Amino acid sequence: MGDLWSKKDADPEEFPWHLGVFDAHCHPTDTVATQDDVPKMKARALTIMASRGEDQALVRHFANRYGVDKATLGPLCDQGDPNLPKRIVPSFGWHPWFSHQIYDDTSPSRSDTVKPDAKQHYKSVLAPSPNDDEFVSSLPEPRLLSELLAQIRTDLETFPYALVGEIGIDRSFRLPMHWAHDDQVHRDQDLTPGGREGRRLSPYRVQIDHQRKILMAQLNLAANLERPVSIHGVAAHGTVHDILKETWKGHERQVLSKRESRRRSNAAGARTGTVPESETEKGKHETTQSKPYPPRICLHSYSGPLDTLQQYLVPSIPADMFFSFSCLVNLSDRTEKAITVIKAVPDDRILIESDLHSAGDSMDQLLEDIVRSVCEIKGWSLNAGVKQLAKNWERFVFGKQSTK
Repeated sequence: MGDLWSKKDADPEEFPWHLGVFDAHCHPTDTVATQDDVPKMKARALTIMASRGEDQALVRHFANRYGVDKATLGPLCDQGDPNLPKRIVPSFGWHPWFSHQIYDDTSPSRSDTVKPDAKQHYKSVLAPSPNDDEFVSSLPEPRLLSELLAQIRTDLETFPYALVGEIGIDRSFRLPMHWAHDDQVHRDQDLTPGGREGRRLSPYRVQIDHQRKILMAQLNLAANLERPVSIHGVAAHGTVHDILKETWKGHERQVLSKRESRRRSNAAGARTGTVPESETEKGKHETTQSKPYPPRICLHSYSGPLDTLQQYLVPSIPADMFFSFSCLVNLSDRTEKAITVIKAVPDDRILIESDLHSAGDSMDQLLEDIVRSVCEIKGWSLNAGVKQLAKNWERFVFGKQSTK
């Protein structure tokens, strides 16, 4: 992917790194050896994801070392010092690929906190139910959902700008087989344990109902703490939409027709001599309380169809929806579907990401490639596109409108 543009154009326009490029979704903790490359990168900031038990503490470590804080927030977002050491926005959560490792002890029917029998648990959450005792015995002891939520809450409270992620639903993922002894001995020690690392895939998937419970629990936590979320959805775009819709059911924004808005304005003006503020403006002054849905939601490396995208753009949805795109997932072959969807995403809702598992030059190159591609598809100049994408990232992460 790194030579996407060099092949196309022998002398491409110089890339405006100085305007600030922000990665909305990446996994540098999967290759911890590259952490020293973070402050050397051209990208202004990285939104890094947690995914499983082995990387939660690593995200914490990256955040302690490079995490954005109040002192660096202004320079980070306002085209300040491009060499700021504080450029990490951490995210904490459990990816659907690892949701089988979680035992839901939060339902009323499971009031005890005794961990279940591991074999029984995995037989109940995997499909088909595994009969391979060697495979089941290779899986880790299940963790209690209540304990994981408590740890995520602690991390979010420790890092006030942290997101919840990566969370979601995946219908196509199959668990990798257990390690053969020789393969485990010779595995790459630079990689964080827990990933596939080339292992053969098993026939087992995590049941959607179980994934849904784990996702809903994390969405509820994000809503309670008013944090944005980064969501993974593969072969499950309708399911993800229905789950998110459930969180804001009964809290939809009131959308008036132009005719009704004029009628109300005229009626109120005739009575008081003033024109009332809009429903949107009125909402800004109302006493706010925790809503049952996250305030801002990003569907990362969005690969869904156009009609599902349009469902997310309904004005009554109370959460701010964003859609991020990567070269690795969305534009590796520049399909007409991906191009059509990117064109259809409103200019103020689109984000870019590397989705890469190591920091450094390769991540920078993927970010440059996706920015150039999005600008080309959108018909933006590079400068205007970089500024717009930076403004969108700031609004997604921090919930404020940039002044750039």
